[in-house]
Amino acid sequence: MSRRSILIAAPMLAVSVQASRAQESWPPVFEADRSQFTMVRPRAMMPQLRLQHIGGRDAVITAKPGRITLVNFWATWCAACKLDLPVLASLAASRAEALDIVAICTDTKDLRKIRKYLDSLAVQNLACYADAYGVAAEASSAMFTIIGMPITYLVGMGGRVEGYITGAPDWLSPAGSRLLQFYREQS
Repeated sequence: MSRRSILIAAPMLAVSVQASRAQESWPPVFEADRSQFTMVRPRAMMPQLRLQHIGGRDAVITAKPGRITLVNFWATWCAACKLDLPVLASLAASRAEALDIVAICTDTKDLRKIRKYLDSLAVQNLACYADAYGVAAEASSAMFTIIGMPITYLVGMGGRVEGYITGAPDWLSPAGSRLLQFYREQS
């Protein structure tokens, strides 16, 4: 190789290396039927959510340091939720590393109705809550904007809301696993 060709190729190589590094800072593509994972900026800290567990006890939900949290908003009238909730329950049952899942029913505070709905879907092992105090509704106007139903927000290891996806994505798919792994590796 001549000195001239090295001088010409060096800037292109530098741009290529910078582009590949920039690509590594973006999460992998993860899609549902009509939606894909969308990053949010600026990234804000997840607020504490005071909810009511479907078992009847009050709970304060926060993001745990060093863990990913999926915050899922759903409703009993939502057709796509019938597909989404069983997948989230399977993901929770798989004991995925450093992952918490919070499913919040947005349309009713009637715990019996919510339990009956979840039983009809055979959803078990999923932390489900009712927005009995309107806190999730308040947070949805400030941080967790509900632009479709269901919608799942991904909160990263540092407790910041990273992005969301609407619809019923397959979190157990290779693409879902890659997205979760990407955020596990972020500091």
